[in-house]
Formats: sequence, C-alpha cells, structure tokens
Amino acid sequence: MKQIPYWLDTAPALPDRSGKGLPEEADVVVVGGGLTGLSTAYHAAGKGAGVVLVEKDKVGSGASGRNGSMCTQGITIGVGEARKRYGQQRARELYDSFRDAVDVVEELTQKEQIDCDFHRSGRLGVAFKPQHFESMQATQRDLADNFGHETRLLTRSELRSELGSDYYHGALLDPLSAGLHVGKYVHGLAEAAERAGAEIHERNAATGLTRLPAGGFLVETLHGTIRAKQVMAATDAYTDKALPWFRKRLINVGSFIVVTEPLGEARAKELIPNARLVVDSKNIGHYIRLTPDNRLAFGGRARFAPSNPDSDIKSGDILKREMAEIFPQLSDVRIDYVWGGMVGFSWDRLPHAGEANGLYYSMGYCGHGVQMATYMGRAVAEMMDGRPEANPLRGLGFPKVPVPFYNGTAWFLPFGGAYYKAKDRLR
Repeated sequence: MKQIPYWLDTAPALPDRSGKGLPEEADVVVVGGGLTGLSTAYHAAGKGAGVVLVEKDKVGSGASGRNGSMCTQGITIGVGEARKRYGQQRARELYDSFRDAVDVVEELTQKEQIDCDFHRSGRLGVAFKPQHFESMQATQRDLADNFGHETRLLTRSELRSELGSDYYHGALLDPLSAGLHVGKYVHGLAEAAERAGAEIHERNAATGLTRLPAGGFLVETLHGTIRAKQVMAATDAYTDKALPWFRKRLINVGSFIVVTEPLGEARAKELIPNARLVVDSKNIGHYIRLTPDNRLAFGGRARFAPSNPDSDIKSGDILKREMAEIFPQLSDVRIDYVWGGMVGFSWDRLPHAGEANGLYYSMGYCGHGVQMATYMGRAVAEMMDGRPEANPLRGLGFPKVPVPFYNGTAWFLPFGGAYYKAKDRLR
C-alpha cells in the first residue's frame, strides 16, 4: 500500500525545477505552486508580465494533488443560504461563478492540450437520510427556477441504475460536473505556465515578505531574495507563518482518501455504471469516484486530525470499513493507496480573494478547489492588471476565525467532528 497520492503517482514524471537561480526582480511573484498559483502564473505571464513562482516542495504537492479529482458545480454554502445572506441577485452571481469555473478548466485543458481525462461525467449528490432527499426536491426546483440550472431527481429505486449500493435514499444528478486526473492536470498546467513565460522554482519556500516604501515587496526565499512589483499568496491550507494575516482566517481540515486495486471494467461498472462523481449528504460525508484505470477512490474526513503517515493509516482503516458498509461487495478488496492532506475552510464557508496589505490572494476553497482555484487564478491575474471587477468574490470580506488567540491551529476541530458524527448516527 502506497502512502502517496494516486494522482501524483500515476502522472507523467516532470523535470526537476529546483536549484535554479532567482532573478533580482519580477513583475509578479507567486507564492505557492498549486492550482491557484499555477493558474495565476499562467494567466499573468500570458498578459506579458514577468512572473516567478516559488514553491516550497513540488508543484501540486499540497491540496492540488491530494484531492478527489472532482470538478463540481454548486456553491459551497448552498443556494438557500447564499440567498439568505446576500439576496437573490448576488446569490445568482456567486452560483454562476462556481458554474463558470468548470468551464474555465475545460477551456484550459483544450487550449493547452492537457491530457488529463477531463470528462463531464456528472455528479450524484446522494441522500444519506430520507429528509435529505426531501430537501433535494426543493433544491431541484430552486435551481431550475432561480439559477438556470437543470438537474434530475432520482428516487431510491432509480438510483440503483446509477450506483451499485442500497445505502442511500435517492439522489440529485447534476449533469455538468466533471471528473479529471488532477495529477496530470497540475503537471500540464505547470508546463503551460512555463510556455507562457513564467519561471517555476521548486523546493524554494518564501520565508518572509517586506513591503517597500516605494511600492512592491522584497520576497525572501530559502535560496535568495527577489524584488516584486506585485505578490500573489496562493497557499490556502498550506499557509505558514510567513503569512500570519491569512492563517488567522483559515481553518485547515484533514481529508483522507483510499484507492483500491484495479477492479476491472465490468466490476467497476457494477459500482458506478456511468462513472458519476458521488458526494453524499452526511455532515461528515464521503466523496467517491472511479479512476481512469477502474479503481475506486473513496474519500472523506475520517478523523479530525492532521495528515501524517500514522494518521493517514488510521484514517485509511476507517475509510475502508465505511466503503465496505456502502459497497459490501468490496469488503475483501485490496487497498493500494492511502493518503491525506489539508483542506482550507473559511469561517463563512466561502472562498475569498482580493488584496490585503498590498498582497493579492485567493484561498479558502472549502473543498471546491480544483475548479475554483483555476478560475480564481485567472481572476487574480486580471485584478493585478487593473481590473478589480474580474473578482467574482469581491465585497465578501475575509472574516477572522472568532476564537481567542487563534493563529491557524484548529484545536477545536475534534469536538466539532464528534458533534457532527453524532448527528449523522441519528438516522
């Protein structure tokens, strides 16, 4: 069993981008080599800016290479909550940005010929409880009437044609969500950014930022200092002490995934006949999909603990038991991969982007990072080019986590996790 992300292990090998000398200055320095940073670098360089990206590990080594590889529709807080907070017009604008984000990923893969198995396979939101299915009925009407999005309801009996399990009480099928191989996508986006003119420096962490009186920043890194006219913070859940303002606004939650041995095409189709992306309605839920080589990837929060080798193994054991509960036919299947990573959540459960203390940023994707990171990277490149209206998240603020002396260590998560797991058990 490998304790590395399946997506990175099965992506083509990339050249080593470490050990290169830094230029003395750049128009834009991007801190972070995940999808946000790579998309920003790609789009900013495409506008003619001199771009340098610094990444403390390898591109995609954080959340961008550790997720469920889903590119899904839908606003993180739900349409009802969005309307309650912001009114119908602003809720529709936010919803459309999440929908447009999937289009941006598709357009980028086509334009740059990134072979990453992008496919509009559709998303099944499956109902863990009967009352969850009742809520989905109301959501379907709301999406059609107020958000221009047609979805399909599946009763429990109808769901059997889409999922080889009797565990759930129905589903809402969104036909526009997409799956992809995120390891191939990250690597392809890095190559596209370099073709556009961006420099990528791996294994070279940013260690300090100094705002200069005359404008711009001095960016200190492990291997040198560079002067930048503009700096983009693209670190999300992997934000360290070099960016304390953002750490006070992010709650970093562990998420874990197991991937089975190859099941073969016939057995895989018995589980998810149409290769849908599956996300359940539990408070501590699961996300499930087939890989391009007919394995089952099964992810979830599992434990409210940081990701490390011991924690990942413990979480993998939990996920395997839960997988067998949903799919009893997999009780004897071998697990070939287990890994974990951190997901960045904001207090209000929405992504945030803008400019703070002279720094541009986009982070807090709340589990929707594949598409929103790509989309917001493009938006930030526009913002840095003098178009603040390109930011679909403008005006939302970025609230601090309202816990005394909070500095980025979410010590309270196990208590919250226990509460929500107890709610899930009350069926």
